[in-house]
Amino acid sequence: MTAFAPDSIVLNRKLPLWYQVSQSLRASILGRAPDAPLRLPTEERLAGHYGVSVLTMRQALKELEDEGLISRHRRRGTFIEPAARRGAPVRLLGSVDAIVAQQSGMTTRLLDHGRIPVPHAYADRFPGLDEVATYHRLRSDEATGEPTNHARNYVRPELAERMDPADLERWPMTKVLRDVVGARIGRITDTVEARLADPDTARLLDVPLLSPILHYTGVTHDEDGRVLDLAVIHYRGDRFSFTVTLDAQPPD
Repeated sequence: MTAFAPDSIVLNRKLPLWYQVSQSLRASILGRAPDAPLRLPTEERLAGHYGVSVLTMRQALKELEDEGLISRHRRRGTFIEPAARRGAPVRLLGSVDAIVAQQSGMTTRLLDHGRIPVPHAYADRFPGLDEVATYHRLRSDEATGEPTNHARNYVRPELAERMDPADLERWPMTKVLRDVVGARIGRITDTVEARLADPDTARLLDVPLLSPILHYTGVTHDEDGRVLDLAVIHYRGDRFSFTVTLDAQPPD
């Protein structure tokens, strides 16, 4: 069986190699011709094609497998999923400091906090836990006092024991986890969707019912991939937009 031939790439040493390789291969997969083969070359051949180590290539393929674009079968090889031609989400790489900056700069009020059973919708994020700590905060514009977003965080209990709730009125959760608790953050996955304001959100943000809002979910993992914190934030649609800037400078 002929193997699928991915595009070439010039690597930029400012970004993780596995990330660049995964995004290049992702673009090749989604832009392939309808009659292109579904089988990918071996890890060794792909590593040679991109000029990276097999370990780096393996990490890039794991990202695509987690996204559902490929499937890997022992002794048979790696295959493109036929249904993955369109509609996969774009993933962009940033820094933890960028997340901290995005969460900062507003007046924050802690509405409530405590322990609750793990919500059913997030049970797969916290395997083996019966309870999580929850923190509900309302953020407002410093100048006008107008509410801009409200956030609910679900945090592992052992981390919450080392947190002072007052710190969450001073700093973003990401900063508290990293700089106060000392959690070793590995990655944060952000998802932003368009939603309509439910009654509670409309009341908290002082907007009409069913107004457009931005529904943000941020999942913070440690270096072993374990979820430390899951944040659900509702932003006023008339006050927020998200801008992504991509570095297009030639590599060194």
